[in-house]
Amino acid sequence: MMKCTSKRCPAPFEKSADALRLFRVGLTAALLTASAIAMAAVEGDSFVYRVTNAYNKELRGHISYRVDKTESNQITQSVSADKPGLPIPTTEILTPEGKWLRHSVVNRERLVDYNFSPAYPTYEFPLEPGKEWSTRVNATNAETQANHSVRVDAVVAGNERIRVPAGEFDTIKIKRQIYAGDGVYYMQYKETNISEIEWYAPSLGRAVRFERNSAYADLSRGVR
Repeated sequence: MMKCTSKRCPAPFEKSADALRLFRVGLTAALLTASAIAMAAVEGDSFVYRVTNAYNKELRGHISYRVDKTESNQITQSVSADKPGLPIPTTEILTPEGKWLRHSVVNRERLVDYNFSPAYPTYEFPLEPGKEWSTRVNATNAETQANHSVRVDAVVAGNERIRVPAGEFDTIKIKRQIYAGDGVYYMQYKETNISEIEWYAPSLGRAVRFERNSAYADLSRGVR
């Protein structure tokens, strides 16, 4: 959903010159305001998240989500940001359970809209502590129409009550490891690996806190 400025890896991640370059990006998003406290999405509902750099805690800006349309099989929401460097306006489509039909995925240092078929398994209910799922789904780049195979490995880490700017929430902590399927091997770009931690609030039917770190390796250049 969100983009942040690239940051070189610290020394422990670097190999010898002409071996590889690793790039990492990271962010944290916390719910700032919510127009409704209800699990079922309603047209006009809006949610604003405060976004910070995951490494130095610098405020990056705010991202807003607005529910534009609800249907029996899908929910359409618009996404916008108030600062340059955050995602450009886009539209996301989800199932009523929150699985992705259209959503942004990090491809190296930028966000790309993917259309998923079948739906990307953001959640697998019931979300019980210790539950795990591992799935590979087909995705199409909405801009280039290129096909990708995206894999997600997820685990429910447990229950946690947390405080965010919008208040206190009982949440379910979910960890995911995502492989974006964006490797360009003739250019020696390895696929982007994305690590996510989400605090999902059942009372809202969405995350109230979200952390993401992503990395990819460029094997075509040595370390500078």
